[in-house]
Amino acid sequence: MDPSLFWGHPEKRDSWRAILTLAYQSLGVVYGDLSTSPLYVYKSAFAENIQNSETNEEVYGVLCFVFWTLTLIPLLKYVFIVLRADDNGEGGTFALYSLLCRHARLSSLPNHQLADEELSAYTTDRPETQTTANFSFSSCLKSTLEKCKVLQRMLLVLALIGTCMVIGDGVLSPAISVFSAVSGLELSMAKEHHQYIEVPLACGILVFLFAMQHYGTNQVGFLFAPVVIVWLLCISAIGLYNIFYWNPLVYKALSPYYMFKFLKKTRKQGWMALGGILLCVTGSEAMFADLGHFSQFSIKLAFTLVVYPSLVLAYMGQAAYLSQHHDLDNDHRIGFYVSVPEKVRWPVLAIAILAAVVGSQAIITGTFSIIKQCSALGCFPRVKIIHTSSKIHGQIYIPLINWILMILCLAVTIGFRDTKRLGNAAGLAVITVMLVSTCLMSLVVVLCWRKSVFLAMAFLFFFGSIEALYFSASLIKFLEGAWVAIALSLTFLVVMSVWHYGTVKKYEADVENKVPINWLLRIGPKIGIVRVRGIGLVHTELVSGIPAIFSHFVTNLPAFHQILVFLCIKSVTVPHVRPEERFLVGRVGPKEHRIYRCIARYGYRDMHKDDLEFERDLSCSIAEFIRSEGTERNNFRHEDLDDDERMTVIGTSSTQLDGVQMCENEAYSSPIVGTSELPKSEKMRKRVRFVVPESPKMDIDTRGELEELMEAREAGMAFIMGHSYVKAKKGSGWMKKVVINYGYDLLRKNSRGPSYALSIPFASTLEVGMVYYV
Repeated sequence: MDPSLFWGHPEKRDSWRAILTLAYQSLGVVYGDLSTSPLYVYKSAFAENIQNSETNEEVYGVLCFVFWTLTLIPLLKYVFIVLRADDNGEGGTFALYSLLCRHARLSSLPNHQLADEELSAYTTDRPETQTTANFSFSSCLKSTLEKCKVLQRMLLVLALIGTCMVIGDGVLSPAISVFSAVSGLELSMAKEHHQYIEVPLACGILVFLFAMQHYGTNQVGFLFAPVVIVWLLCISAIGLYNIFYWNPLVYKALSPYYMFKFLKKTRKQGWMALGGILLCVTGSEAMFADLGHFSQFSIKLAFTLVVYPSLVLAYMGQAAYLSQHHDLDNDHRIGFYVSVPEKVRWPVLAIAILAAVVGSQAIITGTFSIIKQCSALGCFPRVKIIHTSSKIHGQIYIPLINWILMILCLAVTIGFRDTKRLGNAAGLAVITVMLVSTCLMSLVVVLCWRKSVFLAMAFLFFFGSIEALYFSASLIKFLEGAWVAIALSLTFLVVMSVWHYGTVKKYEADVENKVPINWLLRIGPKIGIVRVRGIGLVHTELVSGIPAIFSHFVTNLPAFHQILVFLCIKSVTVPHVRPEERFLVGRVGPKEHRIYRCIARYGYRDMHKDDLEFERDLSCSIAEFIRSEGTERNNFRHEDLDDDERMTVIGTSSTQLDGVQMCENEAYSSPIVGTSELPKSEKMRKRVRFVVPESPKMDIDTRGELEELMEAREAGMAFIMGHSYVKAKKGSGWMKKVVINYGYDLLRKNSRGPSYALSIPFASTLEVGMVYYV
């Protein structure tokens, strides 16, 4: 039986061995944070002046809230619903936003083309079971979103808020997990000694955790998974022991009636205690955010068979113990360790500290993933991204973000030194992300799945009302630590908004200042343009027209290469672009001018190739375009652009096995004559040959064009890199001047250049700068 039939969403038919391996790894990466929540949930809930009375209504009420929150949010919402809304195997807040962008044409990328919608991964599913009413409402909503720019901006801001809260959670969750684990020392040593050991030990563990990140998700997952398994077995065993030893009837507290009794008795304090109870689902969002690192089925399998039953037993065991111990100091001693038998307390403490380290891994991994998505979609400055696995594209490491998270995490740990305030901040971040995902998911149900609007409203009302209740309980604690989550999120939101605004304005200036090909053809004879040997690659963000930087270059230095290529490397709103759909190649101007346009398309999860392999694919794609154009092949798709360019879809050289292939070897040398001060020397030059497959006879012009391309490739490539700077024009408002002249300019100076340009030899690079006033 195919397991995907039971789980309701078809995915790649991986072997059971591969699925179980991924499920094993996911325990160490995805569920570490969620599995360590028993360390601090009861302590946070009873921190609101709630007494553990003889009637047990308080402890039973907390248990009931914890059980149903775990059941409704991680299990029902995420495992059975949200995980099905993956974007070609990718998850997270931006994956939902990407789905909506494709179905309603809401792309935030300024250089979006209609040809991008022909990509295989871009294809939108249209269920055959949809009714006319569903289709009508979906079309109406889609039309409204496409026409209303305000709604589009609101949707983008909503996605960015969710993203920023995930990053904020990446700071807060490691702090509270590690601090709560270390706090178990308070039961085993004098308080005056404990207060001097707790913070330094927590900080040391956090430094070790972040220093481990460069090894990658794959290695960390295999290293951490055994720790989580031992931890889950440990809390399950302790939970069963406490249930049977102290109160076998504790299962009765799972009745929803106890939630009503709890709120009725505790009133305002009970409502505020929900902010602590909420922490039982900390890390649930990682199931969706880390989807690209693993697979949908492996994540579901690990949660339903291992994580969920272990957590339920752990919380029931703690409630069973507390139900028979009413003389505890509620403010200090109600927590996880007080329910652990004294004989095994030290081993459990050691396992808990290791589990807390693992627990922090889940949200850190999710933070890396979502920042890469934001950067690819133009909503975050470019940063160095290291792919730690050659097999799984989603496994990445971002050094700069890693160290920023570590510094912020240490700052809040040292600043708060208190589980209660850390929990308040983490709870607000967690519930805000969940509210954002619920709102976006309700739109996905209508726009992407084409289901009934009543079904979408039911989803929004049911889960939204639960999360809104928890959100209100967390927000009321603004002055008690929750402000940190808002401050962190606002900081990242400002950075993202400024970068996105500046990027869009810069592209609009590029479009406004671009010149038509006719300008180049007219001015060429007047200024005496000289064509030199080799291939000139002009990098531009434009997908049509000639960039202003090139016209600026030509008018000041009237010479360019015998083969000129306008190269645009852009991201599209899909996670992966198939290699056979990588390039769009077209001709600019008349054939005899040998000017081409090449657009290389990458998904927001794709790994960019190194420069040598990219140059090879680029040369082969142009050669294949020339050959296919010469032989009038009709199996390519085309797009007409505003300057009458016809773009042809060409794959990489590894996918075009029946197309043009390139052979390079250092078969001969050519003398290089030095100056009068230098002796003659010889330099090995690459001989380039195109291998053309058997096909209808090519005409003389096509063969000559291929030979000229081959000779130019032998002579080498030169890169003309444009640097367009934007400044606020005179008369602009003070806000625009601050954002453009200071905010965006600061981010631009500190952001990373295009990844493919980092290894280009300086001797082969020409940089042209221009200033636009926007």
